[in-house]
Amino acid sequence: MGGIFTNLFGAVPKETLIALAVASVVAFVATLVAIPFILIRLPEDYFLVRHRNPWLKDSHPLLRFIAVLLKNLAGAIFLLAGIAMLVLPGQGVLTMLIGITLLDFPGKQRLEAKIIGRPAVMNVINSLREKFGKPPLKAPGAED
Repeated sequence: MGGIFTNLFGAVPKETLIALAVASVVAFVATLVAIPFILIRLPEDYFLVRHRNPWLKDSHPLLRFIAVLLKNLAGAIFLLAGIAMLVLPGQGVLTMLIGITLLDFPGKQRLEAKIIGRPAVMNVINSLREKFGKPPLKAPGAED
């Protein structure tokens, strides 16, 4: 029924290639929906204000731990998908930016500022926000 394709890694069943292709298309479409959804919901001063409000601060510590773990897992997935999209079809830089905003690590804000400070990135984000009637994001170091 299924054929075998050979490549640098050896034999790959046809079904595996089809499954990977379908997963790739699903991931691409998901990022086309998720990226705008997230970017239009960011507060306009997100990259200016240090957001120190602990997530689910009034919840049980175990629930908070699981939620933060899942948020970081989602961030890692977005970051890896964004890196892949630098050579594959998709919104690579924007997907990486979303991944970084979801992750918790030292130096996160400097990296976010470096990415969002690129005029091309800021223009794409703000044109998207404008389409949805949202105010433009304020970039770190931008004059009011």
